[in-house]
Amino acid sequence: MIAYIKGTVETVGDDYIILDNNGIGYLIYMPLSDIEKVKNKNAIIKINTYQYVREDAIVLYGFISHEEISIFKMLINVSGVGPKAALSILSSISPSNFILAIITGDEKTLSSAQGIGKKLAQRIILELKDKFKDYDFIKQNEEVKVEDESMEALAALMTLGYTKSEAASAIKQVDDGTLKVEDIVKKSLKVLMRG
Repeated sequence: MIAYIKGTVETVGDDYIILDNNGIGYLIYMPLSDIEKVKNKNAIIKINTYQYVREDAIVLYGFISHEEISIFKMLINVSGVGPKAALSILSSISPSNFILAIITGDEKTLSSAQGIGKKLAQRIILELKDKFKDYDFIKQNEEVKVEDESMEALAALMTLGYTKSEAASAIKQVDDGTLKVEDIVKKSLKVLMRG
């Protein structure tokens, strides 16, 4: 199993890169969000990889963050979700929004990914909700700089004593993707106080 490859970006395709490591070019399929981050040809990067083996092919999938590869591995263990569908989800939904969608049962967010229908989104939520039941947003937010305002707001509400599900449900009602963290927290608190 290849855990990661460090090398020079030779080619950047629509959904893959070719990474040169000591004269060997590795074709690595990646989420679109990660492809955007490695657009610079000749940059030296480290890609966390998952080696997928089928009867007719051996394919490498690559991710910049450990969180993405963890979610990818969880997704391909869900009945009906293959590597392409998992990559599609990670291409259109950030890891933090994916986790939030699982916790809140937001099948609409999951089905926004290409190739993911309503039934498959429901199955993903059903099979993965217990995996994120004890997910420590606060610890994750301390370890990783969180760019996603809704996740920061979730962590803030949890430090105020609200459960993950209460906080996530309130955020889902108020966050339209344009609000700052402070505004999400204020509006969510109003929702939570209304009960």
